[in-house]
Amino acid sequence: MARFAALLLLPVLIESVFSISFFLPVNSRKCLREEIHKDVLVTGEYEISEQSNTKTNLKITDSSSHTLYSKEDATKGKFAFTTEDYDMFEVCFESKSPMGTGRVPDQLVNLDMKHGVEAKNYEEIAKVEKLKPLEVELRRLEDLSESIVNDFAYMKKREEEMRDTNESTNTRVLYFSIFSMCCLIGLATWQVFYLRRFFKAKKLIE
Repeated sequence: MARFAALLLLPVLIESVFSISFFLPVNSRKCLREEIHKDVLVTGEYEISEQSNTKTNLKITDSSSHTLYSKEDATKGKFAFTTEDYDMFEVCFESKSPMGTGRVPDQLVNLDMKHGVEAKNYEEIAKVEKLKPLEVELRRLEDLSESIVNDFAYMKKREEEMRDTNESTNTRVLYFSIFSMCCLIGLATWQVFYLRRFFKAKKLIE
């Protein structure tokens, strides 16, 4: 049973940890995006290889272009913030150099991001609250369970919203179809009476 529970929790742990390495050409900009739920702690650690006459800026923003973290001439450091709403967050690295492209080697960027349960420092929590190792593990499992419940609640909410949207669309299509049929019936009736008067005027029919 414990092994089965661990298998269920493993995908959640994988999704809450984001690690990537890439090369950033000089005088270029690369951004990474990720959707994160509301009221979630996000922590990150980055390291950028240094190049002469090259400065790399790091900026983290949400979909409304609000700056959550900014660092000029970034080389190595950490950041942390708590999301205020479910949103798409963007982490951008921008390299600037007076040297021309191709004359300076690309910079290696390492980025590790954690959010939710994996972002919390349970060792520090244990020291502050004087918790035993078993109590710390139980606290961690409790937070993880709460995170899973919140994810399912969000998925259910999205499903309800999509169902309401689908039903609303079907209702509008039905009303439009009925309106179109009424217009066609009205147009056909008008054509019959118009042709009848026309033929009578031409004395083609009585």
